[in-house]
Amino acid sequence: METFYRDSWVEVNLSAIEYNIKQLRQRLNPETKIYAVVKANAYGHGDERVAKKALESGADGLAVALLDEAVKLRNAGFTAPVLVMGWIRPEDAPVAAEKEIAVTVFQEEWLRMVDSSQLSKPLKLHMKWDTGMGRIGLRTTEEMDRILPLVKEQPSFKLEAVFTHFATADEVPLNYFEEQEKRFYKLLNHFERVWSGNVEFHIGNSAASMRFPDRMKQYVRFGISMYGLYPSGVVKEERPIDLKPAFSLQSRLVHVKRLEAQESISYGATYQTENDEWIGTIPLGYADGWIRKLQGMEVLVNGKRHPIVGRICMDQFMIKLDQEYPIGTKVTLIGKQGDEEVTTDEVANYLETINYEVPCMISNRVPRLFVEDGQIVEVNNPVK
Repeated sequence: METFYRDSWVEVNLSAIEYNIKQLRQRLNPETKIYAVVKANAYGHGDERVAKKALESGADGLAVALLDEAVKLRNAGFTAPVLVMGWIRPEDAPVAAEKEIAVTVFQEEWLRMVDSSQLSKPLKLHMKWDTGMGRIGLRTTEEMDRILPLVKEQPSFKLEAVFTHFATADEVPLNYFEEQEKRFYKLLNHFERVWSGNVEFHIGNSAASMRFPDRMKQYVRFGISMYGLYPSGVVKEERPIDLKPAFSLQSRLVHVKRLEAQESISYGATYQTENDEWIGTIPLGYADGWIRKLQGMEVLVNGKRHPIVGRICMDQFMIKLDQEYPIGTKVTLIGKQGDEEVTTDEVANYLETINYEVPCMISNRVPRLFVEDGQIVEVNNPVK
């Protein structure tokens, strides 16, 4: 098993990934299939291990954002359907075709720029409709009418699916979500008049999949909630399915000292001890993704909360302890200790952001330990 030489690590609970997928499976109609979204290194969890567990647990395919991410999965031996949800360069289409990776299409010019003579296999296409996200995708039937003939006339193109993405499926009220649905069905009605081939549809993200399972199509895309996080406070309160967080961040005390009153801590001397205080040093910092704005955030030692004092450094930060603790004492930055828990949502709220961002920002400098049924099954240390 891979080794590492530092006292900070991420634990990824693969059993939680399995649990969350099975919870969604029970919520969905039996015929609805699941794309496990493993983009951005599986939201910071580790793409290959998460992808493997997701497929074992009932996912039918994998979705990523970049062609590089898809190629990595193919090179790792994954044979399941893989979709790139973002734009790729037309000159890279031969790579996608050769590796049987589905790519997203929505531009007439893009289709014209693909050199079909370079395609060794059919190029799998998923056509993206922009129903109100305002990101990528065609918006009008006129655009569709310019794109579909180019797909039809080229034998090397295979239109497998059509998809869209909801901007407010995790919110209340549902006015905009329903407006996007209307736009989708307007495009769908036209599509069905001009296209005769068999095509699958996927419109649901985590929020839509959990909240409106009966309104989903052949596939859904299970992203943030596969990792045990609700996409918003609204969905968390509704709790359409139960979720278990898969991500925790751990470290250890590497130094403990007693300082007298009026002593300063870290750069800029922004914190001064008020009385005699025990100060602990933790070997993790903003180069690891534990950014300076987290000064004042609490971490867990011995099942109790302790605040971060002074500015967070590149590789270390300090906390105020309630007593002396031995070197090597475990420190939990995200996760449970005893009856206390620091959740990803709590860290996100402190940073005034969303929970999606928190595991993604923990850098590859931090080793990932993959745990299944309470046992470490793999260690991934990209630094080594």
